[in-house]
Amino acid sequence: MRKIFALASIVAVLAVTSAQAQQTIKIGVILAYSGQFADPSAQMDNGIKLYMKQYGDTVAGKKIELVRRDTGGIAPDIAKRLAQELIVRDNVDMLAGFALTPNALAAGDVSAQAKKFMVNMNAATAIITTKSPYMVRTSFTVPQLNQTLGAWAYKNAIRKAYTMVSDFGPGHDGEAAFHKGFRDAGGEIIGAARYPVANQDFSAFVQRAKDANADAIYIWTPGGPQPAAIGKALAERGIDSNKTKILGQGELTSEDALKNMGEAGLGIITAFHYDYNHQSSTNTAFVKSYKESFGRNPDMFSAGAFDGMHVIYEALKKTGGKTDGESLVEAAKGMEWESPRGPMAIDPATRDVVQTVYIRRVEKIGGQIVNVEFDKVENVKDPFKAAMKN
Repeated sequence: MRKIFALASIVAVLAVTSAQAQQTIKIGVILAYSGQFADPSAQMDNGIKLYMKQYGDTVAGKKIELVRRDTGGIAPDIAKRLAQELIVRDNVDMLAGFALTPNALAAGDVSAQAKKFMVNMNAATAIITTKSPYMVRTSFTVPQLNQTLGAWAYKNAIRKAYTMVSDFGPGHDGEAAFHKGFRDAGGEIIGAARYPVANQDFSAFVQRAKDANADAIYIWTPGGPQPAAIGKALAERGIDSNKTKILGQGELTSEDALKNMGEAGLGIITAFHYDYNHQSSTNTAFVKSYKESFGRNPDMFSAGAFDGMHVIYEALKKTGGKTDGESLVEAAKGMEWESPRGPMAIDPATRDVVQTVYIRRVEKIGGQIVNVEFDKVENVKDPFKAAMKN
């Protein structure tokens, strides 16, 4: 009789545990919470937290639980192990986060093998979403921004360009994309240089660019302290941005970069998908809530994560809470919404982001040095995947 009672108790406990588990959806968040990429990851985590603060922690009648893991930096082996542990040991229903390309690529393999939905909220190398049929991206791709910028440059009277980029994967991607967009439109690349990833003295590189006598100098930098050093070198070499256009991807003139660069940044033109100065009612509300919550402005990392949570929540609503990878990715395909950055969609063919690319110029407004959007290219898909399909 005691054995029967004990067995019944165990069955009851398991039933309760199973019922509780069914009412919880676990999201495994993999970011570099420590190390040199801790701040971008913190901004992404803030974007996740703000979305849940605004829209609650329950979707389709189920509680959302975040399980966070730290890679400590660029560490694909660690990212892969963490993804495996999250799925096998922690029983997460999906993966999210990913500030860095190598980590996203590694986790993508796990997503494919385990058939788990994965939302890449930042990593921007074009091939990432090809690693898993269950992955979507809510940030941007390097070709999406830079090929668009190259084409825009030619359409705006720039005929000869010189390029200088950081000598590693993303810099090479930016260089190739700008070259293609510019050349396909009819432009000529009259010189190209690659500088060391950790380089801080740009005098020689800028002098060679100046000597090339191009209509524009295109620069790709991952951000950090380099934009200020680049701005200093441009000013010291007397390059007038009214005569020689300075072009680049948005990190060149990020909020922190402009604080350090000062007036040396005036006139620089960049292509980007999000800036806290973007003028829309949706973004105004987003920036206000973000600053109230975290005491700083949001950036591209914050926006990518905020939109990533939107895709997760809306996909779960469509599936009625079903969490298998096939159901969620099908629900995400073709999704459209109004983001703080503007209209967005997930391309149903590639599972990649479709969005507006903004052309901005650094100006001094009300005593503040900021990016001012003055042109845009709407509904831009990732050109890398478009070329693959063709």
